[in-house]
Amino acid sequence: MIIDSHVNLHAPQFDEDRQAVIERARAAGVALMVNISDRVSNFAACRALADQPDIWCTVGTHPHEAKEDPELSAQTLIALAADPRVVGIGECGLDFHYDLSPRDIQAQVFRAHIAAARETGLPLVVHTREADEVMGEILEAEHAAGPFRLLMHCYTSGAELARRCADLGAWFSVSGIATFKAAEDVRAVIREMPADRIIVETDCPYLAPIPHRGRRNEPAYVPHVLAKLAEVRGWSMAEAEARTTEAFFNLFTRITRP
Repeated sequence: MIIDSHVNLHAPQFDEDRQAVIERARAAGVALMVNISDRVSNFAACRALADQPDIWCTVGTHPHEAKEDPELSAQTLIALAADPRVVGIGECGLDFHYDLSPRDIQAQVFRAHIAAARETGLPLVVHTREADEVMGEILEAEHAAGPFRLLMHCYTSGAELARRCADLGAWFSVSGIATFKAAEDVRAVIREMPADRIIVETDCPYLAPIPHRGRRNEPAYVPHVLAKLAEVRGWSMAEAEARTTEAFFNLFTRITRP
């Protein structure tokens, strides 16, 4: 089974042909997709797509948008996550590259998501960019206070943070960045990821893999990511598909295995 664990199908880039994009994904063999919430205020648009049987969703606020609701509470997230089509908390985390929200607000909102993941038992979908040390410190401190499952989405950060997260039992998702010629540092980290905790994603409409780089990304392209993961890890395509499928269902336990 091929699964795209991170799509943004409610994004405006898909307004002209959203259903056609979904049908192309199905035709390409993509059996499941997880539509990722960018901010709680936009959750309804994210959730609307999860009425389709092969699309699920998350609830959360991206660090870029943390300033929108600095007082976002875990209880708000927990209430929305009671919806059975919600399978994760996030996308949330820290982004010190763009700093579109103040860093202290990013951290505050991130901790609210962690509390919600801990309470609901749903996995935390983590975005991190240029924040390795602070991210590691927050995750380790919060995990010590009470465990939770986490996914380091589209992982392109350093090897040391990857090791720290792996020690906490984290899963990792591989994106189209792994196919970029200049991304050998990313591939080096992928080689060391826990073999039973790797899944794949497109993060569409962003980060289209080679040979589609420079175009709008879509879920139909996730087989290219899977093929690169297989190459990097020395797996056959069948093995890569089987391993990532098993890892996906071990993480997203609200989704019934077929």
